[in-house]
Amino acid sequence: MFETIKRKPKIDSYDTSGLILEDIEGYIELKDVYFRYPARPDVQIFSGFSLCVPSGATAALVGQSGSGKSTVISLLERFYDPDAGEVLIDGVNLKSFQVRWIREQIGLVSQEPILFAASIKENIAYGKEGATDEEITSAITLSNAKNFIDKLPQGLETMAGQNGTQLSGGQKQRIAIARAILKNPRILLLDEATSALDAESERVVQAALEQVMTKRTTVIVAHRLTTIRNADTIAVVHQGKIVEEG
Repeated sequence: MFETIKRKPKIDSYDTSGLILEDIEGYIELKDVYFRYPARPDVQIFSGFSLCVPSGATAALVGQSGSGKSTVISLLERFYDPDAGEVLIDGVNLKSFQVRWIREQIGLVSQEPILFAASIKENIAYGKEGATDEEITSAITLSNAKNFIDKLPQGLETMAGQNGTQLSGGQKQRIAIARAILKNPRILLLDEATSALDAESERVVQAALEQVMTKRTTVIVAHRLTTIRNADTIAVVHQGKIVEEG
């Protein structure tokens, strides 16, 4: 047990070494990437995977489950490093950046957002350290969360519950989007962000996402046509390779 506790992660988010820039433009490139998950070393996910997303553009990744779409998100967030090849932002290898700093430049909205056993306000404020009430209010409005929050008896001070158990799927997603807006990232990653929602919730959340995507580099992983219809590029991923793009 103590050996497990003492283990050091390969990617240490508390490591203060690495490159910190004034800003990034958000040009993304995965170049000839090979990757296997450490827990499944016998399964080759990528064998020479390459993808380019220009700064400010929106790229959608579609394909069957297990094709490697969400792995792209994990590599961009630097949850893992590729076995070979490079993941680049503005031409700089992701490994060269300070981990915490580069993650601050990236916003992630996933299928099941992580919410804490705290108030809605605290959950949103997690997106930016020292956020003002005005910034939080603006993020709530842009994420289409204001209407449902205003109807709650305690408003912003309403407890979300562990993993958002007090809220519906659409409400949780809008809080996650508000958090991403507050973070004001240069790069936005959307991993099946609306796949678990009903049609009405999806419509509201999709409208909120389109607000956030403006003037940012965005990578979308999705199955539904409504989620990707406004993408600049759609890439079909099959067995770890892009087989069609346009």
